[in-house]
Amino acid sequence: MSELAISVEHISKMYKLYRGRADRLKDALHLSGKKSYQEYYALSDVSFEVKKGETVGLIGTNGAGKSTLLKLITGVLTPSAGQIEVNGKISALLELGAGFNYEYTGMENIYFNGTLMGYTKEQMEEKVPKIVEFAGIGEYINQPVKTYSSGMFARLAFAMAINVEPDILIVDEALSVGDIYFQSKCFKKMDEIKRNGTTVLLVTHDMSSVVKYCDKVVVLNHGKVVKEGNPKEMVDIYKKILVNQYDENEEETDKKLSVKEGSWMSQMSVNEENVLYGSGKAHITDFGLFDEKDQLTGMILKKNTFRIKIKVEFLEDIEYPIFAFTIKNARGAEVTGTNSMFEKVDFPLAKKGETYVVTFTQKAMLQGGDYLMSFGCTGYENGEFTVYDRLYDVMNLTIVSEQDTVGSFDIDSKVTVEKI
Repeated sequence: MSELAISVEHISKMYKLYRGRADRLKDALHLSGKKSYQEYYALSDVSFEVKKGETVGLIGTNGAGKSTLLKLITGVLTPSAGQIEVNGKISALLELGAGFNYEYTGMENIYFNGTLMGYTKEQMEEKVPKIVEFAGIGEYINQPVKTYSSGMFARLAFAMAINVEPDILIVDEALSVGDIYFQSKCFKKMDEIKRNGTTVLLVTHDMSSVVKYCDKVVVLNHGKVVKEGNPKEMVDIYKKILVNQYDENEEETDKKLSVKEGSWMSQMSVNEENVLYGSGKAHITDFGLFDEKDQLTGMILKKNTFRIKIKVEFLEDIEYPIFAFTIKNARGAEVTGTNSMFEKVDFPLAKKGETYVVTFTQKAMLQGGDYLMSFGCTGYENGEFTVYDRLYDVMNLTIVSEQDTVGSFDIDSKVTVEKI
């Protein structure tokens, strides 16, 4: 028996783009000896595998081919070339409510969609109570779907997809539907089905969800697989693609951090596997952490004030540069961070040859443990976001704590108990 839930082998999907109706008609009737259309490949020679019980993320920019790929896997579309093998019953949220009949009631749509998935009426009767309870839309379940608000519609669609006990669950940008209470239920259910061994194919722009849920990630760009592997590493690649800084031969071309003796960073715990990139118009030459006594250190006491300093050299004139830092946990999820634009600190012009020290001062309200720090100098050129220099996961920050609370952030609560 195959260990694979999904096998995608050399899949391509080509669309014909016509200049007008006349060209479309000529092509349909084979009236022209030459092509009357342009070929557009939404996907080109895509291959990857999903093992049973895995949670695999598909990430990429808009237009990368993610939704097209999901429609091919679920059989909504037919590939132009290649082969797809699916082992197991699929429940898919490609577009919330896709396949729902707007004239039917919510209850009728539940049975209708169950039939499409191959369930008998008796099997669906067992599942209906869970679906109705999860959706939480009350008496509206017996009203026509066309009368639903968008939030009610989303709740029913998600409840239907996630409660039919599929072998494979495919979710396309649908984890954060409804209000905060329903979102909490969705994430709790995702944890449950992952523990129960359901195979999940997840498409989202929420990189925290990717890092939290996925066992591996496939990165798509312009219809092709860029790379697949560890979620944290793939998210770093995706972020490079977002700012047009990804090089397919990055292993050979990645910049290396130069740590000079006597610099701030020489006294920090620097990550040898950091990710560095940017246009090169500015260069972060040094960085360091300073405690409340102004001493360089990689360890900060919880609730104490500390400063983050980065030194930036400008190799060209840059208008309104933005200076930033982020802090991630060990799994690669961003915990906190800020930048000079968020803090409303305008810096109109940095001239070529100038060097500045940027200082961020804050309290250490994170829970005790180890974190990764990233630094950046970015900006906007002709309205386009531009990275001048970015150092990802470059330094370790250790928060020393005598007492931790719930979560990753300490709200610094003061407790009083009074007898009345």
